Amino acid sequence: MRRDEALNWARQRIDRQDARLLLQYAAACRHADLLAHPETPLDAVAWQRFIGWVERRAKGEPLAYLVGETEFRGRVFQVSPAVLIPRPDTEVLVEQALIRLQIARSASLDTPLSLDGRGSPHPRPLSHEGEGRQIPPLSRLRERGRERGFGGEGEGRAGALAKPRPLSPTPLPRGERGLEGTPALLDLGTGSGIVAISLALECPAASVTAIDLSPVALAVAAANAGRLGAAVEFLEGDWYAPVAGRRFAMIVANPPYIAADDPHLSGDGLPFEPRQALVGGADGLACLARVIADAPAHLHPGGWLLLEHGHDQGATCRNLLAAAGFQDPFTQPDLSGSDRVSGAHL
Repeated sequence: MRRDEALNWARQRIDRQDARLLLQYAAACRHADLLAHPETPLDAVAWQRFIGWVERRAKGEPLAYLVGETEFRGRVFQVSPAVLIPRPDTEVLVEQALIRLQIARSASLDTPLSLDGRGSPHPRPLSHEGEGRQIPPLSRLRERGRERGFGGEGEGRAGALAKPRPLSPTPLPRGERGLEGTPALLDLGTGSGIVAISLALECPAASVTAIDLSPVALAVAAANAGRLGAAVEFLEGDWYAPVAGRRFAMIVANPPYIAADDPHLSGDGLPFEPRQALVGGADGLACLARVIADAPAHLHPGGWLLLEHGHDQGATCRNLLAAAGFQDPFTQPDLSGSDRVSGAHL
């Protein structure tokens, strides 16, 4: 079977882009190789692997699970069905954390915090009036120009509107700095480790701790950290339990936030992802509410809490943050203009 013949066979069964990417992985070649040498035959092992992948993809299994990896912020992360597939929208969470680290460091010290070039010292507009709209399903995110990326977004539900206030630069809490003045960051529900690892690599001055309830997920995250050279402390447990008595300069979280009856759970590859990492109770708010309510006990005065959430949960998150004693709650939209990350500081 030639490469071009295999590609034509697959494109009758699955998406054209998916077919090409699977063939590249099966044949261990690049897109340029497929274009330059379409006549190259596939060996028996590659052909059988390709057939199996195409059949599984035709049944809805996500591309990232088939090939075992995907891209996030320009880095390749290993994934398995034990962890959620990284979504591009989660970059908003990482970027908002980096912005606040930069602003806080600049406000408290004469020299800026060292970033690797990805973190922008100029914050984007941070207030959003809850005008989020329905996000299309996972297929919206597949064509992001990333050959290895695949993902999407599930939605939850929200409550009453609360007016956000603009960001006010707040010095990083000094009580949680290490011997070299490094801020301590906590990532809750780390999954494959994309947020914790990205922050550790892009803000090397920070000390990063990551928690997950699943030991299998932690194994995936630890493998990613080791392969990418990120120094992250991984702990197993339920939310804040493994860090009892500890406080941090910043907490970030991408908790389960899809409502149990959300119709998106039945399609777009979500049935293959771990349900416990997707569903946040009947209304999608249970985990968000718990993370917010317990955060003050683990933050120093002035510490930040940042959370990713569903497209219509920004107002509710701001209300919950205000009720927990946080100041200046805000919501940052994603690239589609939908509510995606909310946060506030003590």
